Amino acid sequence: MRQIRQVLRLHLEAGLTYGQVGRALGIPKSTVGKFALLARAAGVDWDGAQVLSDEQLEARLFQPAVPRQARHLEPDYAYIHQELKRAGVTLQLLWEEYARANAQAYKYTSFCIKYRLWADGLKRSMRQVHVGGEKLFIDYAGQTVPIIDAATGEISRAQIFVAAMGASSYTYACATATQTAPDWVGALMDALEFMGGVPRLIVPDQPRALVAQPDRYEPGVGRLLQELCDHYGTAVLPARPARPRDKPKVEAAVLVVERWILARLRNRRFFSLAELNAAIAQLVAELNARPFKKLPGCRLEAFERLDRPVLRPLPSARMPILRFKSAGVNIDYHVEFDEHYYSVPHRLVGKKVELRVSPTTLEAFFGQRRVAVHPYSALKGRFSTLPEHMPASHRAHLEWTPGKLVAWGERIGVACAAVVRWQMEHRPHPEQGYRSCLGLQSLARRFGHERMEAACTRAMAIRSPTYQSIKAILANGMDRQPAKSEPAQGLLPLHDNVRGPDYYH
Repeated sequence: MRQIRQVLRLHLEAGLTYGQVGRALGIPKSTVGKFALLARAAGVDWDGAQVLSDEQLEARLFQPAVPRQARHLEPDYAYIHQELKRAGVTLQLLWEEYARANAQAYKYTSFCIKYRLWADGLKRSMRQVHVGGEKLFIDYAGQTVPIIDAATGEISRAQIFVAAMGASSYTYACATATQTAPDWVGALMDALEFMGGVPRLIVPDQPRALVAQPDRYEPGVGRLLQELCDHYGTAVLPARPARPRDKPKVEAAVLVVERWILARLRNRRFFSLAELNAAIAQLVAELNARPFKKLPGCRLEAFERLDRPVLRPLPSARMPILRFKSAGVNIDYHVEFDEHYYSVPHRLVGKKVELRVSPTTLEAFFGQRRVAVHPYSALKGRFSTLPEHMPASHRAHLEWTPGKLVAWGERIGVACAAVVRWQMEHRPHPEQGYRSCLGLQSLARRFGHERMEAACTRAMAIRSPTYQSIKAILANGMDRQPAKSEPAQGLLPLHDNVRGPDYYH
């Protein structure tokens, strides 16, 4: 106040100009002019200033501003912020609704500026405007929860999956054993069922479990996640690596889950994932019902109003958790999965096929074409073989059975059937007789059934019913000779030391 009194004395009493007073007191002349204008507006001259105390002079010079009558009606910025999350809603539309029949409305430019200034006061994670039903953000929390094995006392760490809708911040959380691809996809399907619909986009980070080829611009989505997108009719837009601002909703949701759910469970002990998930589900329901601090309503109300009406319906059936593996086709036209062997078409020997395995079936793909389907088997070291995958010769071998071969021989004749039975009974292994019988079938096709039956009759008569003997009989035409011309020396005399054919029955 001493400086103000000096200004008033030099200007009002001495009659110095603003510049002269400023140079005398070492202050800008604009400051001198300000004090002089305040005194003039308050009606204070030098004589009057001398009789006033410092407090009185300050009160006279610096009178509080007289509030003017409000000329504008302030918009409801929280309502505007929430309405912008609806599909197709713009600031232009909201301003038109606000200004309609409102003489105290701001102009459009001022309306936009004031809304953006208000929005800047929100948390950074809420500055983005998300359209209802558009994006579901997913991630795993950094914190884990111990699970105690009641039988052994061993402690494992449960991983906490978190998902949040972009428009409403509606949050889902659950616990999984690990963070493998089946855990990610299984938890994501649980989240979609919790939401009761499918968003247009799913926004994860770029974990190797989901993204086969991480990249800033064109990440390659893993096969299991792509299968989920195809099944549920949605798409994946991975966030850029090390860019948490690309998915602020779930970053904020993870923080809320850690502080509001996991912190409340910190003193509880859990003995199974099911027990932990039941506790998490109860707290998730309470979290979604908590009122917002700066916005009207709560997560559940916002979800029902913004997201649920535009979510796409869930498919009729839940997608089974699939496993994928690239496998080479071995020389025996089989591929291995979980130590069980499955056949594929024999023409693919030496090629690579992709296996698509569900809990019930195994499918093999070559390129984009499915070439084999088998029931899944957990039997290790066993084979699942389809006849149509085998070469013709192997398929014929597979079809060899004693009954079928004997039936063929009976269609030729009694002697031929006897020769076939002899082949089955006089070999260490039946498979050895199968090949001889195939040779007999070849001879029958070449020489005809009648000659084949005659050759078998002669072979049984000389007690040499082998493939080579019958082949020689047919080649030399001996089957056409009368039986009486056959040499007797081919017959063995009956004797106790000769075992005879009954020995082999």
